[in-house]
Amino acid sequence: MTPQETQAALEAIIYAADEPATLDQIANALDMEKTLARAALDLLVAAYQTDDRGIEVRRVAGGWKFYTKPQHHDVVRKFIKSLQPPLRLTMPALETLAVIAYKQPVTVPEINEIRGVHVGGVIKTLLEKRLITTAGRKEVIGRPILYRTSKQFMMRFGLSDLDELPSLKEFEQLAQAALGSDSGIAPAEPEAAAPESAEARAIRESGETNDLAELADDAAEASEQSRTAAAGSSEQS
Repeated sequence: MTPQETQAALEAIIYAADEPATLDQIANALDMEKTLARAALDLLVAAYQTDDRGIEVRRVAGGWKFYTKPQHHDVVRKFIKSLQPPLRLTMPALETLAVIAYKQPVTVPEINEIRGVHVGGVIKTLLEKRLITTAGRKEVIGRPILYRTSKQFMMRFGLSDLDELPSLKEFEQLAQAALGSDSGIAPAEPEAAAPESAEARAIRESGETNDLAELADDAAEASEQSRTAAAGSSEQS
């Protein structure tokens, strides 16, 4: 196999692989020593570093995989968004999705504690919209179901890997862009408040702002205001 043929075969292997292709897998597929396979990989990585390439070969999770270059993420997100039908989520659903994205895999009781409200109905909505999926069961008493984000989530938010998840504040901005700004945010249904969790309290005491502890407080306060208003309306009638 000529060097050019090796590069072409290596490119095809990495492109076809669903998961990052490891050095052992590549060496076996090309029937060559690992030192030679690694040298060929280095050449391929360098070839994709030029400015006229929109993708690159990146080493991640013990292997190599194609990724879009960071400078093209905005246009790629815009393109992916154009392929997707409009999606409307309530703010509670968006906040729950953020918890799952950053804590995955995570169970419903754990989400309840972090957000300070019961999220069973929201989880059902996110499953129906194929933004999350199940990830087995946690090996604790009761063996609750674990949830994680789905491939549809990755496509909707223009992410090629979970390592590309931004900060929570940036995620909120990214979510608005993915959902079509504020027009993608649907009216929220009142949620049942739950006691503040130890985790949320610890986050609050750390002094961080615009975090999941605040989300839990906001949801609990909104729920309390909703119940108060309903009680007042009942008394007036």
